[in-house]
Amino acid sequence: MIASILYVLIGLVLLVVGGEFLVRSSVALSFRLKLSRMVIGLTVVSFATSAPELLVSVQAALDGLSDISLGNVVGSNIANIGLVLGITAIIGPLAIDRDFYKFNWPVMVLLSFALYLLLENDGVLSQIEGLGLLLSLFLYLFVLLRRARKFSDTMVEEVDDSLQKTSNFKIFIWLLIGGVALYFGSELLVNGAEAIAIKLGVSEGVIAVTLIAIGTSVPELAASVIAALKQEKAISLGNLIGSNIFNIASVLGITSLIQPIAVKDETLMSVNIYWMLGFALVLLPLAFIPKKMILGRPKGFLIFAAYGIFIALVFIK
Repeated sequence: MIASILYVLIGLVLLVVGGEFLVRSSVALSFRLKLSRMVIGLTVVSFATSAPELLVSVQAALDGLSDISLGNVVGSNIANIGLVLGITAIIGPLAIDRDFYKFNWPVMVLLSFALYLLLENDGVLSQIEGLGLLLSLFLYLFVLLRRARKFSDTMVEEVDDSLQKTSNFKIFIWLLIGGVALYFGSELLVNGAEAIAIKLGVSEGVIAVTLIAIGTSVPELAASVIAALKQEKAISLGNLIGSNIFNIASVLGITSLIQPIAVKDETLMSVNIYWMLGFALVLLPLAFIPKKMILGRPKGFLIFAAYGIFIALVFIK
């Protein structure tokens, strides 16, 4: 038990370090590519912070543990909004970009409902369906980058000017350090968390939507909290919406291409997936009520409290 706790702690430290290097390199990269920070958050940071979910889901599917594959993604998408966005908004109010509700949020909601319908249909995410999800991600990225280029003149944002002079070599090294730290940090955290859960006698499905989901969401938490503390607010929100899109389209898309994913845990379709849809949908009213385009502390506490209720219900059931 002590070794497992140690793994979790070392994993957390590595993930925080990885998050720091990711934010730094992504801001420097946005200068190079002349893209907005929202786009960098949605692409570079999201790819790297979705890597833990991908590794865990592929490994679980290959081992025949599809409950972990699906539970991990559904749980991570809930944690990204309830836990990560909640904590980030509590740290400091988040200004919401117009692109959020005109483009990024609708894509996340569409993919969330697409996942629900695909699983509700026959209880299996087939290879063809996985390919469809993956193709939708490429289409999304293509449109995203085109929009960013088109509106680049209007997206003038405050960033750390010193990062403008960062060399390509340094950006590459920072990305490498960030990626490696996130990979090993996630491995240690997930293994440690799983060992603790097994010793406590908790089921596979519960492990997936709670400990493993929270564990693989720590990179998002680290990257978003660090970005929020540095006032890189566009990255905080962009990173979370992007990660949820990547989790469904790339993580489940790639995993189901390797091995079709079957729904084994009844709670996933009868309870958990509705929580995922609810958290995705609630972001729009929160963006406009009561104060427009601001996610302040009260809203952060509200989202975080809802996440606490979700976790409590999972363990009660």
